[in-house]
Amino acid sequence: MKIVVGSDHAGHALKELIKNLLSKRHIEVVDVGTTSEDSCDYPDFGKMVAEKVSKGEFDRGILVCGTGIGMSIVANRFPGVRAALCNDSYMAQMSRRHNDANVLVMGGRIIGPGLATEITNVWLDTSFEGGRHKERLDKIDIPLSSVG
Repeated sequence: MKIVVGSDHAGHALKELIKNLLSKRHIEVVDVGTTSEDSCDYPDFGKMVAEKVSKGEFDRGILVCGTGIGMSIVANRFPGVRAALCNDSYMAQMSRRHNDANVLVMGGRIIGPGLATEITNVWLDTSFEGGRHKERLDKIDIPLSSVG
């Protein structure tokens, strides 16, 4: 599995923790930034992660900003991206099981390191159930040919 991660300044510390977790799990991880807690614009990093997942360059992505709301909005504008803002492990589990979320989003000012670790592990370890859930996702995905 290849995962691309990104954050703004408010999510930088949590992103670094997540990168360490992914490395310990022997998951290939690429960090597109930011590289510090200096103020920056979350859309710049959200776009980089979402674009790479949308193009199939990475299996999944993880984004962190202050609340997770802004990154979720950015990521979900890209075709084929199903970004889920998760504030607990149940949300992480269901985002994968029922929604096949391929981008995990968390708020660095909302959750702490212990909970972020738990959420990430659950999200990584949960499989998509398919079946009726796949049929529902098919109703959401808009073919690029129909976008005018």
